Amino acid sequence: MSEVVHTFTTTVPRWNPYVVPVDLETATEEQRSAMQATPSNKGISPYVLTLAHDPESLAVRSPLFNLIMYGKDGLASSERELGAVAASVVNRCVYCAAVHASRFTNQTKRGDVIEAVFTDGLNAALDEHLQAIFDFSARLSTTPPEATAADAQGLGDVGLDELERLDLVLSAAIFGWANRLMHTLGEPVKD
Repeated sequence: MSEVVHTFTTTVPRWNPYVVPVDLETATEEQRSAMQATPSNKGISPYVLTLAHDPESLAVRSPLFNLIMYGKDGLASSERELGAVAASVVNRCVYCAAVHASRFTNQTKRGDVIEAVFTDGLNAALDEHLQAIFDFSARLSTTPPEATAADAQGLGDVGLDELERLDLVLSAAIFGWANRLMHTLGEPVKD
């Protein structure tokens, strides 16, 4: 029997969709084409197979997601991941928080940062640079957003240039959307 995961962890749970995902063997050519934009060497996830029910949207979603999260210029990949973690914590998306916390930790070897976030949530105390990134992303992810001009200035004060700040806005914003989409389509479970 599967148990829904409610607490944050770096162990990525299995995502269980509420609807039957597209069967890769019987997928239409349009669905297969839309799934090609997914940057995974681990196969196509149940999430992407679920999104493939609407191949037109998936064909737009995946390239946008890839450009935001894996762009070569601007904000460091690990900092985009921290922005995704902050958004996922605000939105209580256990699955996304686990995936992006793991990526952040793998890239930075800073498990202490994620431990602080998962232990203390939005009250986590981080070093100044990471604190500014985490706090801004969290405040931007609330509904309505609580991010202020002073928060944006705080990013500049810790050395983020305009492109890096834009990248952070985009990574937090896409996870505000992605978290809510995951919640409506399925749930994280452990077996």
